[in-house]
Amino acid sequence: MNYYVMTLFPKQINNILNESITGRAIEKGLINVEAIDIRDYAQNRYKHVDDYIYGGGSGMLIQAEPVYLCYKDIIENYDDVDGSTRVLYMSPQGRTFDQGMASELSREKSLIFLCGHYEGIDERALELLHVEEVSLGDFVLTGGEIAAAAMIDCISRLVPGVLGNEESSVEESFSSGLLEYPQYTRPAEYMGLKVPDVLLSGNHAMIKKWREDMALQRTIDKRPDLLRENASQDNDHDV
Repeated sequence: MNYYVMTLFPKQINNILNESITGRAIEKGLINVEAIDIRDYAQNRYKHVDDYIYGGGSGMLIQAEPVYLCYKDIIENYDDVDGSTRVLYMSPQGRTFDQGMASELSREKSLIFLCGHYEGIDERALELLHVEEVSLGDFVLTGGEIAAAAMIDCISRLVPGVLGNEESSVEESFSSGLLEYPQYTRPAEYMGLKVPDVLLSGNHAMIKKWREDMALQRTIDKRPDLLRENASQDNDHDV
């Protein structure tokens, strides 16, 4: 999987993704992350990429030209991308990112991420790039870099080989529509709190049933909305 991140702060992307699981995946060649500085495409000696907003308003807006030229350079210089490659623009106005979308995107060969900053990006750039707006939730971040890095981390966990144990991503929260069951490690007792006996029994059928029950109960207690969403989707499929 290849990721191309158009950003004003490439170090922020690299600092996050060059560590831990994604960092090891990059070293193994399972994923590739190219953080590309939009400022490099500014057509002025001071490398300014922002300007005042037409019609008034507070803050500055990223200009269309450097964004478009950056995108054009990616399309022309990397063999795995073309005009049909999906461009994801980090925006609170977009489709909410979730595990289902992560699974969908993990099947792509390459993805381009566009990170805004200041008051956003000139609308003409968004039209020229045919962006898909994607949101992490109903809140506002200073820039799109943290959101893009979070999405790349999530998507990469679904790329074959990245986690090592392929069952890991299947058993995680949201993959089955439920939250993950509680987990324990040694010692068997700590400060009077004991690991459930069933997990020490060696009976794999009982353990599996206990985990399924606990996942359901946790979802009922903490995120009942997930059950309603799944039921609604099932009803839609029956129509």
